[in-house]
Amino acid sequence: MRIPKSSLVAALVAAIAFVNCGIDQVAAAQAKPSAFPAVLAQLNTASTKFTSAQADLRQELFTKAVHDTETQTGQIYFMRKAGATQMGMKMLPPDAKPGTPPVQIVEFKDAKLRVYDTGPGHLQEFSTTGKNKALAETFMTLGFGGSGTDLAKAWTVTDQGTEPMTDGSRTVQVEKLDLVSKDLGIRNNYSHITIWVDAARGVSLKQVSFEASGGTPTGDTRTVFYSNIRLNQPVDKAPFAIKCQGKCN
Repeated sequence: MRIPKSSLVAALVAAIAFVNCGIDQVAAAQAKPSAFPAVLAQLNTASTKFTSAQADLRQELFTKAVHDTETQTGQIYFMRKAGATQMGMKMLPPDAKPGTPPVQIVEFKDAKLRVYDTGPGHLQEFSTTGKNKALAETFMTLGFGGSGTDLAKAWTVTDQGTEPMTDGSRTVQVEKLDLVSKDLGIRNNYSHITIWVDAARGVSLKQVSFEASGGTPTGDTRTVFYSNIRLNQPVDKAPFAIKCQGKCN
């Protein structure tokens, strides 16, 4: 998985392709007054019922300089327990068959983000104490179990309307929301993020992160599609466990 910038922010976005937290100094974007409050209310209601989500994912990494798109697949889960969020993600090699070992495992647990590349046995760890803890929690709940109140607090949101999207065999109406972080550090790395959220369930079906360098858009994007979403079902965390087997470096 591409992690283009060596920072907690970049690792979090790479982990879920989903990105943020609050400061000021942000351009004012106007949400649609008629629909947006109802969307926030739905997200608030869904958040109170959220305990877990699991999904298959497809990630497309577009690099403008070479006009190349790298496609990756994997699985991800989110859990909320005692008010804290836990996440696990595994990315698979191209054309992976069932049972193929992952090439990368990402874990967020106990205020720590860990990124493990299985081939070289390389493990990166990022502490998320203090302000970083709030930042990480905001990333983890972006489009998956986060409340509408917290979303509006951390982002300047533009409601771009409703669209139909397919989740497995079902078609659902999703709200397309464009998000600009209220955190200056995040805006320096990501100009904005667009999510397609099923507000009734409190889950995302698609997210696009627009990368920036020093606040200037680079043209690189990270697009993630979530499918086969299982909400509030038991989670088997074993396939997402990081096992260094004595060779972590």
